[in-house]
Amino acid sequence: MSTASRPYPIVQDLIESFASWLKHRREMAEMRQLDRSDFDRIANDLRIAPDDLEELVRHGKHAADELPKMMEQLGIDAEALGRAQPLLLRDMERVCSLCGHKGQCDRDLADGTAAEKYHGYCGNAATLESLDRNEVASH
Repeated sequence: MSTASRPYPIVQDLIESFASWLKHRREMAEMRQLDRSDFDRIANDLRIAPDDLEELVRHGKHAADELPKMMEQLGIDAEALGRAQPLLLRDMERVCSLCGHKGQCDRDLADGTAAEKYHGYCGNAATLESLDRNEVASH
């Protein structure tokens, strides 16, 4: 639904944001209800440290939204990488989700300068540089 067709777009955006926040709170509550051994088993099944899994859940499902944007600015096709090396992409998403430099990354992505600046703060910088652009090139 476009902003022009919604009678009160600001109110609708607030309602959607609140609903999203409530859903995330429910997910956090469900996670806290798990017995520690169940939680550790889930983390083990996902091949991730339990503390990292807890942090990832806390950050929510949009915690790695910067990664595909960064890859696009670097000329890397995220979908092709996901098909060729799904575990690598999943680990890159984990690193991105846990990153403490979201503000800098978001600014650089918005300015279109991320490709020149990411080396100084991106936890995935070495991995991104090591990717064979020919294997995962966009277009």
